[in-house]
Amino acid sequence: MGFFNLKGTIRPLTGLKQFGKVPHTIEYPNESKEAAPRYRGFHFNEIEACIGCGNCSTICMNGAIDMISLVEVEGKKGDSGLRPRVDHGRCCWCGLCVEVCPTGSLALTKEYLYVSPDANSFLWTPGVDNPEGKEKISFYSTAESSLTDMTRVPMRELEGMERIKSFAEVVLGYEEEEARKEASRCISCGICTEVCPDHMHIPEYINAIAQADDHSAIKIIYDNNPLPEMCGKVCTRRCEDVCAVQVRGEALAIRWLKRYATERAENAEMIREIVNPEIRESNGKKVGIVGAGPSGLTAAYYLALRGYDVTVYEGRSKGGGMTMYGIPKYRLPLESLEKQIGYMERIGVKIKFNTQVGKDISFEEIYQQYDAVFLGIGFQKGWKLGVPNEEAPGVQPAVDFLVSVNDGQEVKVGKKVVVIGGGNVAIDAARVARRYGAEVSILYRRRVEDMPADWEEIEGAEDEGIHIIAQAIPKQIVVDEHGKLKGFEYIKARMEQDERGGRPRPVPIEGGETFVPADDVMVAIGQEADYSFLPEEFKKNIEISRGRIVADPVTFQTSDPKIFAGGDAVNRTADAISAIANGFNAVKGIDKFLFGKEK
Repeated sequence: MGFFNLKGTIRPLTGLKQFGKVPHTIEYPNESKEAAPRYRGFHFNEIEACIGCGNCSTICMNGAIDMISLVEVEGKKGDSGLRPRVDHGRCCWCGLCVEVCPTGSLALTKEYLYVSPDANSFLWTPGVDNPEGKEKISFYSTAESSLTDMTRVPMRELEGMERIKSFAEVVLGYEEEEARKEASRCISCGICTEVCPDHMHIPEYINAIAQADDHSAIKIIYDNNPLPEMCGKVCTRRCEDVCAVQVRGEALAIRWLKRYATERAENAEMIREIVNPEIRESNGKKVGIVGAGPSGLTAAYYLALRGYDVTVYEGRSKGGGMTMYGIPKYRLPLESLEKQIGYMERIGVKIKFNTQVGKDISFEEIYQQYDAVFLGIGFQKGWKLGVPNEEAPGVQPAVDFLVSVNDGQEVKVGKKVVVIGGGNVAIDAARVARRYGAEVSILYRRRVEDMPADWEEIEGAEDEGIHIIAQAIPKQIVVDEHGKLKGFEYIKARMEQDERGGRPRPVPIEGGETFVPADDVMVAIGQEADYSFLPEEFKKNIEISRGRIVADPVTFQTSDPKIFAGGDAVNRTADAISAIANGFNAVKGIDKFLFGKEK
């Protein structure tokens, strides 16, 4: 007993040996200690580089990151306007938020010391509350080290010189394994949804594809787009332009994934079974629709689901409008469109084909027979070039050429073809002429990088041996003494910066006149609507400005309250998805007009 008491008395004295040792701690804040090169301290965020995708907040297992609005940050295309705020009382400094940041804006610093009695002061907006952190960054991700897969699954397609032999579909589509892999790259930020004119549920259907639930993906897609397979083949895919992954890598193949899912439904009846839409009982109202283009068909579909008696009047033998008659079949096969239109007919949409309004039935009759009318007439008349000899045989609007081909008419194409323009219509006409064996040149007044056509369509044209002549200002159609077409003359141009900050403009080079021989000249510089079906009294009631019908941007109601309108004849975006969005929103406007509220 005495031994143990002695030991207890002596033991405290052993602590005296510590007086000569250097302490492990430091005297903060008088002293500082340099952290390791990859130390994970407080967060820093490049506010300008961040796009507010929220991927950091989603992955945080401690719920330490919230997305908040900042006065100094304004939301814009491709930027939600939100920025991460970190609760350092919850953060465990694992660094996952940094490793999944698609832009690389979020990082960790060597800064790790902070003392405060105020718990709220540990809520930091990185980059705002610690701007000096930029000089102390220690842990960050690169495109190569990021946990986000930056590389797109490549799309298989026919080889250039092989595809010009026929009108076989160029893009071959994803196989199941390819689609699953590509869909798994989605970070579900939703920025794509915001920029989509139709606000499709993009992350939702892509996640369904990734989880091998294609039927759910189809149901989600058809919620607000009844022509998704068409969009999966020819959409202008503005959603991909703002994809968070494309900041440091390749954008998710949103269009191709939509195509993959919708092609799983092989026919109209299968679409009907999978989507299984709720069709309400008749509400006693009738709506007449002029034009079976994307906007008209979309309005018809959702009106039919809401119990309306809907009839569409289409002047041609098939539906789809300019997507049917203006887009070549190597991009959008006929059976694809007919499948989607067949599904609409199965849920109650009535379409009267070969019925031209203003000829086979007057607009007055439609106006009197229906409780509301929707105009979805599109832009089908090509603009004139406005140069000498434009009326010569062999000179035609490119859109007329495309319509003739898609309508199955006999078409003769010369050995040398010149196409004037830089949009998708010009590219389409050139590639179709190439499939008829012609040697084709595209003349565009600005640079190739200024061409409004989709970049992949431009590349496709070049792969097929089409010659693009840039900075070529049209001068005249050249004919011989008998009025027969000889070719086209243009003036070479140099690009000059716009003093007001606009895009560079072409300026003729003195003595730059150049002749290109041609058997056919196709003009693709723009299109306009044909309003000849409207009687004068209706033209007075419906406001038309600069060739377009003026409609409310929310309800799509015109100045005649009974008439609604959408598509190219209303908006200036000139793409199918915008027309679809117009038709979808016009349904809500018609509901409000006829029932005082959305039904």
